Amino acid sequence: MIEIRDLTKIYSGSVKAVDSISLTVNKGEIFGFLGPNGAGKTTTIKMIVGLLQPTSGSISVDDIDVVAHPVEAKSKIGYVADEPLVMDKITGVQYLNLISDVFQVPPKTRAERASKLLQNFKLSDAIKDPVSTYSHGMKQKLSLIAALIHNPDLWILDEPIVGLDPESAFILKQMMRNHVKAGNTVFFSTHVMEVAERICDRIGIINKGKLEFVGTVEELRKLRGQGSLEELFLEVTGSETENGDFAYLDAD
Repeated sequence: MIEIRDLTKIYSGSVKAVDSISLTVNKGEIFGFLGPNGAGKTTTIKMIVGLLQPTSGSISVDDIDVVAHPVEAKSKIGYVADEPLVMDKITGVQYLNLISDVFQVPPKTRAERASKLLQNFKLSDAIKDPVSTYSHGMKQKLSLIAALIHNPDLWILDEPIVGLDPESAFILKQMMRNHVKAGNTVFFSTHVMEVAERICDRIGIINKGKLEFVGTVEELRKLRGQGSLEELFLEVTGSETENGDFAYLDAD
């Protein structure tokens, strides 16, 4: 579903935020993208969805080159950014209609999908209110609904759990699993290692712009020894303190 080859992004002439990574994400899997703060996760995601241009390398989504055919590639993607990207000066329903128009979702279909998603995320009562009155968590829910309303094959979610209440987080994880059971794909970043270990079919660990590991958690344990994913992650990324205590790192 996603093919990345020798992907590089250089900032300010010399800073390699992403350093020649290659990665295949298959249909029908949940792929977790992990890394410490500033590792290159969000930069990689923004290149996949077409918000940043690669310095070099290639990205394709369902065999569509993201750079050469950006509109066609984006039609396959439902993207949720690490910070909710919604318009504050309109109502929630106006925002969903705007996104539905962009993706050419017919009125009857959008109404049916929106109704179900709003019910799932407990946002029905607020959908006619201005987005400016929403809490951070409500904006995150609205972003999720907007990203999924055109029923995309590929979900790309950058820290989707952040800001969600426990019930909504549980529902989203169920939706992710159901989405891949239907033969689709979920690519998401998270710093919650318990979530990654529990729901991901495979993971990738990026550190200082380089892809250090791709595979299952069990394959990582065979390479690094038994332990929690958090412990293995910190070992791979070299994120231990000098006295041996683990230093927890937030996502970028």
